[in-house]
This record gives sequence, C-alpha cells and structure tokens, in this order.
Amino acid sequence: MEKKIGRIFKGDKVIWMVFFFLCMISIVEVFSASSGLTYKSQNYIGPIVYHAGTIIVGVVVAIVTLNIPCRYFKLMTPFLMLISLITLLWVLLAGTKVGDAGRWINLFGFTFQPSEIAKGTVVLIVAQILAAMQREGGADRNAFKWIMRITIPACFLIGLENLSTAALLFMVVLIMMFIGLVPIKQLGKLIGIIALAGVFAVSMVMMVGHDAAEENNELTKVEQTDQPKKEKSAIEKMFHRADTWKSRIKKFGRPKPSPQDYDLDKDAQVAHANIAIVSSGIIGKGPGKSTERDFLSQAFSDFIYAIIIEELGLLGAAAVAFLYIILLYRCARIASRCENNFPAFLAMGLGLLLVIQAVFNMMVAVGLAPVTGQPLPLISKGGTSTIINCAYIGAILSVSRSAKMRKEENIG
Repeated sequence: MEKKIGRIFKGDKVIWMVFFFLCMISIVEVFSASSGLTYKSQNYIGPIVYHAGTIIVGVVVAIVTLNIPCRYFKLMTPFLMLISLITLLWVLLAGTKVGDAGRWINLFGFTFQPSEIAKGTVVLIVAQILAAMQREGGADRNAFKWIMRITIPACFLIGLENLSTAALLFMVVLIMMFIGLVPIKQLGKLIGIIALAGVFAVSMVMMVGHDAAEENNELTKVEQTDQPKKEKSAIEKMFHRADTWKSRIKKFGRPKPSPQDYDLDKDAQVAHANIAIVSSGIIGKGPGKSTERDFLSQAFSDFIYAIIIEELGLLGAAAVAFLYIILLYRCARIASRCENNFPAFLAMGLGLLLVIQAVFNMMVAVGLAPVTGQPLPLISKGGTSTIINCAYIGAILSVSRSAKMRKEENIG
C-alpha cells in the first residue's frame, strides 16, 4: 500500500507535506470565510464543495505535471507563449469584467485569468535563457537583453488590467537574474530605470485618474448645466483602472486615523481586516468562529489571511507564513542538487512566484501594503489561480524527482 502511494506522490516529501497542509488550511478557512457566498446562494455547502472540488482537480494536475520529465517543459514553451499572447490580448479587448477590472475570459462556461498562465510562462522562458547563456563568470551580458524583451511586453499587457501581478512578476524575474549571476551593472541600471519609471507611472496615475468625489462633482455640474458628458480620451480608455490605482495610492499614503475616527463605510475592507487582527489574540477565536468574515467582501480571497489570524491567532498566522518559508527553502535545496542549470532556475523561479505573492497578500492583510487584489496562493478561494498554482507545485516536484535520481546515480 505504501509503495502504491509512493508511486503516486513522487518527488520531494517536504513539499508534498507543505502542499497538503496549505490545502487543508484552505478548505477549513475558505469554508469559514464564505458566509457571504452561502447567504447569496442560499446554499450552505455549495461554495465549499466547489472549492474542495477545485483543490482535488489541482492535486490531480500537480500529480500529472510531476510525472512530466523536466526536459519536456522546454518543448511546451512555444505553445505557452502563443496561448499567453492570445489570451492576454483577448482579455484586453473582450475580457469579462468584475468591478472595474477585466481580468477574466469566459470559455465554454469556464472562467480563467490569462495572467496566471503568462506568469509561469515568463518564468519558464527566463529559466531557459539564464541556463542557455551561463558562462564561467556568470550569465552572458546578452541574457539580460533577451530576458527584458520577453518580460517587459508581458508585464505591460498584464499590468493594464492587473498592475500588482505585473509588478510581482517583474520582481521575481529580477531576483532570478540576480541568482543567475546577470552582471550587477546591468541590474543596477535596471533598478534605477524602474525607480524613475515608478515615479513617472505614479505621476501619470495621479494625473489621469479621478477621485470618486471629483467624479460626482463633475457629474453634478454637467447635470445642472445640461452639458454633454465629456468623452474619455484614448489614454484614459487604455488606463481605465487609473481611478482605482489613484484611490489606493491616496488611501495608503494618507495618515492612519484614530480608531474612533475610522470610516467603516469608506474603508470597509481595511477596517474590518484590522478589527479581525486586533481581536485575534495569541491562539485566536477558533476555526469557524470569525465574526469579521460577514463584513469583509473578499474574506475568502484577498483578505483570507486576516480571517486566518482572527481564527487561528498569531501562532496560526506565523505557522502559515512558516509553511511558505519552508516551501522556498526546499526549492532552494532542490535547485542546489540539480546538475543542470535549467531545472534549478525553474524550481527557484516558481518557488519565488508563489512565495512573493503570498508575502504580498499577507502584507496587504496587515496593512503594510496597499490593497491590490492578490489572492493567497494555494489557500484563497479561486479557480484558475488554484489549479495553475498546483501545476507550479507539480513542476517543482518534477524537478525534485530528476535531481534526486541524478543524486542517487552519482552515489551508485
């Protein structure tokens, strides 16, 4: 029996354990945090059955992916590039909108985010470039140029609808280049350019974006004077999310009000996340006993870490964070055992992709970063993101299998 289980769950056992614990935490906490969904659907068990089913599909995807030899990932690159390009353009032109963001595509009744596929594709390509252009003293100088030719267009297309995802992906690529020994001068220049571009981008957002209050005043004036509504410019149409970005920047930069002055209507998500954290204590209220889940609109997704803190306390929150640290550490260990550069860079890139997003989600939940809409990988409720994150885990496990086999061959 143990041999049969071992044949299915191959690869690094520690990563399998981390994956298992994250999935179990996800099922418990999403079930607890989905009170809003159960109220809307009038189906108490429906949302968690759907989420548990998604996780089961994700586990199957992980098992299938880990059985693909690492060298075959290279053959998939052209197809993934084509799919990423088509779907990213598709979502910009005819994406399904939720709120003011058109990040989703409906296909045959299934909804998915192209950015999730594009992220892994970029990491896959960067790993191949770094591996192919390694020299004795580090990466060839041309590696930087090729990586930028892939990363910048991808991040631009992603960033038009999902700026935070584009920024996190660029950060992952930057760290991968540092690990891949891309010349420090090139990285230094890039960081300087990013700083200048960041200042320019924030300036443009503040210029193009409009506050809700300003918009209401303008509408009132138009109604009073019977003037036609002003047509949006091409730039405003392209950067239609500038209003949201401006609002988030201003909210994050604004001095924190005292508790009695907090506006629960204006800053509901942040306010109720803070209440959940403050009321948690060391051991929390216990699984399923959250009260703030009824007031947080994205309790099962963007702010699930706040619910975890409220129910499991500071100890539980630290344990969840530690699971991601273990995941990144094991990816580094797997990479160090690889004889070839490509699988090593791939394992590190995918590990960074998962862990950096997790850290950012946690920072948003505790108020250390502006609200962006990033889910907590492998824990938050999701369809595409959950399944694709499971595929990333499967790819890391595939690398761990090949690294372990080579190690055993060398010992033999």
